[in-house]
Amino acid sequence: MTSAEGGPRTVLPVPSPPGDRPAPAYRIPTVPQAAWSPAGCRRRTWVSRAILLSVLLFQATLSLRLHNTAFQDEAVYLSSGHVQIHHLLNGTPVPTDYASYFSGSPLLYPVVAAAVDAKFGLAGARLLSLFLMLGANTLLYAMTRRLFSERPALAASALFAVIPSTVVLGHFATYDAAAVFLLALTAWIIVRTDRAPVAAVLLAAPVAVLAVATKYAAGLYLPTLAVLAALVAWPYRGRSSMVRAALFVMGVAVPVLAGLYYSDVLDGVRATTTARQHGHDGVRELVWKTAEWGGLMFLTACGGAIAYARRGRMNESPSTAHLNVPGRIWRTLLGLLLCGTALLAPAYQIHLATSVALYKHLGFGLLFTAPMAGVGLTRLVGAHFRLPQLACVLWVATLCVGVTKSTERFASWPETSRLNAVLRQHITPGGGRYLAESPNPPVYYLRDITDQTRWSSLYDMSYKDAHGTVHHGEDGYRKALADGWFDLVVLDGVAVPELNPVITEAVRSSDKYRLLGTVPFSDTGRFRIWVKR
Repeated sequence: MTSAEGGPRTVLPVPSPPGDRPAPAYRIPTVPQAAWSPAGCRRRTWVSRAILLSVLLFQATLSLRLHNTAFQDEAVYLSSGHVQIHHLLNGTPVPTDYASYFSGSPLLYPVVAAAVDAKFGLAGARLLSLFLMLGANTLLYAMTRRLFSERPALAASALFAVIPSTVVLGHFATYDAAAVFLLALTAWIIVRTDRAPVAAVLLAAPVAVLAVATKYAAGLYLPTLAVLAALVAWPYRGRSSMVRAALFVMGVAVPVLAGLYYSDVLDGVRATTTARQHGHDGVRELVWKTAEWGGLMFLTACGGAIAYARRGRMNESPSTAHLNVPGRIWRTLLGLLLCGTALLAPAYQIHLATSVALYKHLGFGLLFTAPMAGVGLTRLVGAHFRLPQLACVLWVATLCVGVTKSTERFASWPETSRLNAVLRQHITPGGGRYLAESPNPPVYYLRDITDQTRWSSLYDMSYKDAHGTVHHGEDGYRKALADGWFDLVVLDGVAVPELNPVITEAVRSSDKYRLLGTVPFSDTGRFRIWVKR
């Protein structure tokens, strides 16, 4: 009870609870050091998978927007695959030694792609490449997550999805997508078995061998895989990780050397990889093209390697302070290995002085660089997403380069649908002799009425005249055209521009041919078709 308003107040004591029970008390729970935990949980797993799925869908969209008729490499691989299938099923003779000049085994990817092509056409063969590149990106995510954590894995996947090489190879029916997938699978097995018994690394050896057989240039990355096998196991096994690397090397070297010795692919390895003909491209030009196609991702990876070497974790949560982090030397070596791998293909092509296939081979090395690029992107964002705008700008810039360069690449060869319709009317089924700058697309699209033995290209020529004299090179073309050896000649001025004036002059000066007409393939490009009088 209290006094009247304005008077003194009396506070009555609180009565004790009956039975001498203590008065109720409030206990304040212990306040955690952080409001979140970096430990894995089901919700985080599903959110991460949803983001990864979104990245893969975006990657597929970027690749599927590209369109053109078959490139000459696509055409020759698919045509050879159909020939090999007919040979295996019906005993039809193989008209040429594909193994002597193919950059991979003619019995692996070409056969699989041709089987898909027979059912679903070129679109199906290209879709096979898309699935392989999506699989490679998924394995990249899993490998990076194992090496670092969830966030760098998603960042690495997002960057790899939009670089030009990934976008192009995802809609390109050649060896490369299969080789990239197999290299990614090899690397994932090596990283996934880092804490398993040493012999578990042998699971990766057959996959690596298959990658090299699929595309010989994949052998350039075997040293990286061997060093990676030792490096990822070092924190858990110490010096015994060297045994792991040695087992991997032996598991790969024995079948590869046996395959070279007991098969006929050695000439193809030399012609396309180890002793490839040197070109005339300058160092500055090759460095510039390398920077255009992979410079942003490489610089991001270098930044990530430096940041990772300086500090193993961002320590966003106090609960991670007790976690073991590999030493600085180990972190530095891992960064050097992953970033340095991106330089292997450019260095070799600078040695060869050629930019042929550089845009494809860069994707092989960037697959290994991507994990460190993911670290670089997350460190750019900073702890607790402090600066996400910087990472967004970098990713959008990489996306713009990927869209631009991939579109340019698919517009770099002539569209042949109208040409094929014209040629079908003037080709003798099962006969005739034809000369073209790019004979492979007509052979592929018109394989029901012609085959590769009927066609000659502008890359090499040997012609024996009526007197038994053999003419080579430019002289061979001139003499063959003067004698009316070919029934039809197709020039486009794109595939072999240095020889185009020579052939044009020779066919015009010959009285054996007449100009049938021209077929446009772009705003300025034209196919010129000559037939015998």
